[in-house]
Amino acid sequence: MSDFSEIHVSHTCIDTHKVDPGLYNKDLAPLKPEGRTWGAFEIFNVWANDVQSLFGYTLAASLFITSGLNGWAVMAAIILAALIIMFLCNLAGKPSVKYGIPSPVLARVSMGVHGANFPAMTRGVVAMFWYGVQTYFASTAVALLLNSLFEFQGTETFLGMTAVSWFSYIVVWLFQLVMFMLGINWITRFLNWAGPFVYLVMIALMVVIWFQAGDQLLPAVSTIFKGTGEYTRGPVVAFFAVVGTMIAYFAAVVINFGDFSRFVKDEKSLRKGNWWGLPGNVALFSFIALFVTAGTVVVFGEQLTNPAEIIERVDNIFLTVVAATCFFAATIGINLVANFIPSAYGLANLLPHKVSFKMGGVITALISFFIGALWVSLISNIGIDGFVNTLGAVLAPVYGIMMVDYYLLKKQELNVQDLFSSEPDSAYFYHNGWNRKALQAFAIAAAFAIGTVWVPALSALQGFGWMIGAVIGGVLYYLFMGHGASVRHPQSV
Repeated sequence: MSDFSEIHVSHTCIDTHKVDPGLYNKDLAPLKPEGRTWGAFEIFNVWANDVQSLFGYTLAASLFITSGLNGWAVMAAIILAALIIMFLCNLAGKPSVKYGIPSPVLARVSMGVHGANFPAMTRGVVAMFWYGVQTYFASTAVALLLNSLFEFQGTETFLGMTAVSWFSYIVVWLFQLVMFMLGINWITRFLNWAGPFVYLVMIALMVVIWFQAGDQLLPAVSTIFKGTGEYTRGPVVAFFAVVGTMIAYFAAVVINFGDFSRFVKDEKSLRKGNWWGLPGNVALFSFIALFVTAGTVVVFGEQLTNPAEIIERVDNIFLTVVAATCFFAATIGINLVANFIPSAYGLANLLPHKVSFKMGGVITALISFFIGALWVSLISNIGIDGFVNTLGAVLAPVYGIMMVDYYLLKKQELNVQDLFSSEPDSAYFYHNGWNRKALQAFAIAAAFAIGTVWVPALSALQGFGWMIGAVIGGVLYYLFMGHGASVRHPQSV
């Protein structure tokens, strides 16, 4: 329980004496204006670290090689996806800028004060899974650094990892936990340092590869730009498949973007940060990935998509040390904001009176430790696409429902006090805390979105499941709620 009786946010306030302890703690409470210190640069760095992670680079580089499209078409598809994500995040982030609330609390508006636990925890499960996987990927950068500096004896493995790999994994896991426990200000400083430095390293890597490839680089780039491979369903479908893949990669951040935008000073800073962090950042980084990938064909005789492998083969100890450090930082940065924070908020929203934001983070770290530890020996061999895409399809309708409810039905006006109330006559209590119409819209849309992953007859829509689920969920919710849905507007201060 907070030490002050009222929290003022924009033009609204809540009386903490009237909140339900089962719905409220200080981490879920509306953030006061003086607590909002983020500008456009901080939002830019959220995206910069996302794109610049080891997984982000590998994905971008792989699309140039495997899509079967002209390289310029792949570049255009990636930028189009970034523009779409920017639009979706501007929509998702605006309510939290205005009211200072995290995403799980915003979900109460449409899903009900108790119904919001379902999407929050589903997002939390996705986040825990990816947190463990990204922790492993970050640890490979540390292992690369250690192996480049020292010579280790023995090649014995346990669960597919050597002693150096295990040491690196545990170090990364502990580092992230400590960073999280230090608070959002430390995470912000870390992101602000990691983003620009990774760019410098990637540019340096491109220059080194270009120097080694010499005048053969541009012909290699032209080869990739010619577009090789077979179009299984035609170039247009292939183009939009790339768009869908990139949207799916960023989609996990979209639904909980309010967890970050609540720290932003104003909406102008939010839009500016999203503009430079998404289309601008993605275009530049994809351009670098293209030239580096093409250069590896000339220099090493094969197409390498993992930057850690590229740096290892460059055989420059200084570049290896700097690059490994920066890739480690970038991967940890996105892991904290895209996976750790939403999972911690989800757990805090589930049991606010028992689980704080930090306690939720500790629980997330413990569960994710075992996921990452089993990545090499088990999970990577099983395959994660179906699992992750299925959970993404489950989450997609929630985004559509939340956005339609806020912008079309609630007209961007919320009763913040009732977000923390379980009184039967409160605005978001609906039926015992659950909005049945939202659940109906969600169930139908989620079933169809999941079908795009598992039903062979819908395989042509695979990769578009997130967008389809969000659109169907929003449309059905609007129809079920009706044009004249009643709304309790916030009390004026």
